Amino acid sequence: MTRAASDQASTLTRSFESRFPVLGTLRRLAKNRLSAAGGIVLLMVLAVALLAPIIAPYQPDVMQPEARFSPPSAEHWLGADQYGRDIASRLAFGAQVSVYVGALSVGIALTAGVLLGLAAGYYGGKIDEVIMRMMDTILGFPTILLALLLISALGTNLTNVMIAIGIVYTPSFARITRSSVLSVREKEYIEAAKATGVPNRRIVFRHILPNSMAPVIVQTSIALAFAILAEAALSFLGLGAQPPTPSWGSMLAEGRKFMAQGPWQSIFPGLAIALTVFSLNVFGDGLRDALDPRLR
Repeated sequence: MTRAASDQASTLTRSFESRFPVLGTLRRLAKNRLSAAGGIVLLMVLAVALLAPIIAPYQPDVMQPEARFSPPSAEHWLGADQYGRDIASRLAFGAQVSVYVGALSVGIALTAGVLLGLAAGYYGGKIDEVIMRMMDTILGFPTILLALLLISALGTNLTNVMIAIGIVYTPSFARITRSSVLSVREKEYIEAAKATGVPNRRIVFRHILPNSMAPVIVQTSIALAFAILAEAALSFLGLGAQPPTPSWGSMLAEGRKFMAQGPWQSIFPGLAIALTVFSLNVFGDGLRDALDPRLR
């Protein structure tokens, strides 16, 4: 390819990406092999969660006494637990719990944090002071300890787990959104909008929010990883999903009692948690690089 043809191709690529920024971000993300692999793993986990009733060979709560502590085999791909329940099936249905709790709890934190961060960053003054001191108060508690306190007050069920995790991670979204808003609100086009009498609501949601979302999107992928870990930890402690609902954390808690008879009971749920969280982290790193204009 000649230099002129190469320059023309680069110009066409930049023009295309300016018209379709999402596709441009995906192209840059695909160049990072580790992040792309993480994205593929996440799609697989999501597919397993959505298709669990179809692909699971058994119902997750079906007991087969004759299969107790069966090692991985053609009949039970990942073995069976102390009740003869198929571990592969329980892992698939446990993925539903992790994806459901992670997505909704982060959705709560994202919505509340972005709205609070927008208000604090745009209006400033006493509004900023009150909101950020509230966020600092929440951040003053260790994450799991605060979640435990909230669940103890609200009760033990998945809905309260999602609320607790959502409250715990709200400050991180609020602080990141506020930081972005503080830089965006000083731009010339914002000053021009104010001078022409554009309402504050339109300025915030039409001009400031879209230009402040890149770091929030990256934070979302990272928060999903921590939310899945938090749900697993709470279920491990018996405060998350309750029997007979399968959860990766509760499977770990049950399996640790029978490490001698069937170590696969703990190995496979632990691998599922570790692989999912690792994939979210590397995908988030790649997404951060793809959205950073300095690296384009």
